[in-house]
Amino acid sequence: MVSMEGRPLNFVNILRLKKKPTSGIRYLCTAILNLKSLKETLANVFTLKTLFRTAFILSLLGVFAFILDFGYEQSSKLQTFLNAYYLFILFVGIAVTLVRYFTQSKKLSTQVILFDAASILVILYIIGIHFFGAEAHKHLNFLYSDSWVRAAILLTFIREFAEQRVNYKKSHLNPAQLFIASFVGIVLLGTFLLMLPKATYDGISFLDALFTSTSAVCVTGLIVVDTGTFFTPLGQNIIVFLIQLGGLGILTFASYFSYFFKGMSTFENQVVLSDMNNSQKISEVFSTLKRILIITFSIEAVGGILIFLSLKAENFQDFTDRFFFSVFHSISAFCNAGFSTLSNGIYDINFRYNYFLQLTLIGLFVFGGLGFPIVINILKYLKYKIVNPIKYWDRGTLSKPWVLSLSSRITLITTTALSLLGTAVFYANEYHNTLAEHNGFGKFVTALFGATTPRTAGFNTLDMNQLHFSTLMMIFLLMWVGASPASTGGGIKTSTFAIATLNFLSLAKGKERIEVYRREIADISVRRAFAIISLSLVVIGFAVIAIAAFDPDKTLLSIAFECFSAYSTVGLSLGITSSLSAGSKGVLIIVMFIGRVSMLTILIAIFRKMKYKAYRYPSEEILIN
Repeated sequence: MVSMEGRPLNFVNILRLKKKPTSGIRYLCTAILNLKSLKETLANVFTLKTLFRTAFILSLLGVFAFILDFGYEQSSKLQTFLNAYYLFILFVGIAVTLVRYFTQSKKLSTQVILFDAASILVILYIIGIHFFGAEAHKHLNFLYSDSWVRAAILLTFIREFAEQRVNYKKSHLNPAQLFIASFVGIVLLGTFLLMLPKATYDGISFLDALFTSTSAVCVTGLIVVDTGTFFTPLGQNIIVFLIQLGGLGILTFASYFSYFFKGMSTFENQVVLSDMNNSQKISEVFSTLKRILIITFSIEAVGGILIFLSLKAENFQDFTDRFFFSVFHSISAFCNAGFSTLSNGIYDINFRYNYFLQLTLIGLFVFGGLGFPIVINILKYLKYKIVNPIKYWDRGTLSKPWVLSLSSRITLITTTALSLLGTAVFYANEYHNTLAEHNGFGKFVTALFGATTPRTAGFNTLDMNQLHFSTLMMIFLLMWVGASPASTGGGIKTSTFAIATLNFLSLAKGKERIEVYRREIADISVRRAFAIISLSLVVIGFAVIAIAAFDPDKTLLSIAFECFSAYSTVGLSLGITSSLSAGSKGVLIIVMFIGRVSMLTILIAIFRKMKYKAYRYPSEEILIN
């Protein structure tokens, strides 16, 4: 709208109008109406944004409140206040969710609607039981527990957090820096949680809490205190929570929850996430995340059931104890963490002859160590073989598509070869030694377990100090190689070891390229492989030197074993971890972290990328051999 003089009608120009009173009043009224409309629009927007942001802040404070509630003893007055605050947050969360449905123009997906409806009903029922008495709900009185209220608070926080806009690009961090920062954050959070008074029976120092948290997040399994006797059930739950987050990554959960509720994500976020989860296509980022979560929880659930069925009831106090043991070891095994609630691990007298349990654990950490892209590709290949069987007798009319990728083939062959070689060496060396107490089938299972667990799993079914020196050397090799890329395990990875092997075979044959399965290995893959190998030896070497300086009384074998185990996030030890000095523990913390995030990733995070790459210098060979 414009004035009679042709100037825009705004508040300043209205005041400048030099017209007769009637005209001025008319224009003034029009301006007031426009300002009122604008004010109402701004008020609506501001109110909604403020409401949603306030709900998120309240839910975040609720999470901190129940952490303190869990970790500290509360007086009756403070507990009453916390309960009132929980009730307030839950009602606010329900109200905000309903407001969101009435104000959003975007149509939400059916799965989100069902999730919200189920969440609201469950939360209302928990509120009714917990805060308004359980007498009317005797048929479901198991819900009458503080844990369910805190779970409802956590559910509310997840829902509100998912609505927040997170832009990884605006964080000014490249994918490598963001990846490292996420692990640092989880480690520090875990350290704080483990230092809560209710997490331990007798308290824990900051260094030991940091060591345990790093070991759990980096899925290593090295311990300075006994997990089963030092930590309370709360502390053990915190450890298994850290293992799950460390195995999958906090960004995996945060990104998928955000995408689940919003149904969309920025292109920049998809690019960053594709670099982190090794997605071949940017459009497949969130479908890959979904598959990772489904595969993880499905395998862990099946593994937990099998472990539960393999256990004897007389070895546990009650059903809850047996159930928690199954869940804890299933998650720990699949994430290749190696943590156990047993003081002697699986070597405990009640479990060392439970071969079904051992086979279940082997299946879990082998699947976890294969890597999510490999597992997804294998499932795709199996689906193809079932749905579209290949007629091998009619090769002239049908061609076999390249379903199983080159990475999957190399990973599977290398994993199988290392497992068979390790089992054979273990069986031959330890037949009359540590395997003597087992029978025929038991010897094989124990040998297979001993050959596969060094590849970052970290469980033990034997006394490590009783092994032959040659067996320990084989374990050194298996630990150094580790698991496969994009897995829950560490080490230099099976693909790196395979590329190095194929490289020297190609050189021996006089080839200029590395060729396998009618494919040529990309030069960048070869360069990365040898960078990872050299960096691993440098880090391990410096770690051995540092620990030998801090603890000169320890043997070189035990120190080297500890460093290889820490770098490859294995968790096996010759029994010196708890007796190390503070300096040596600090060195192992750094080595475990480097082993989990990769030294190459740290270097990428530190150095800036070259802007200009469109040039080549004259090449010249260097004398090597």
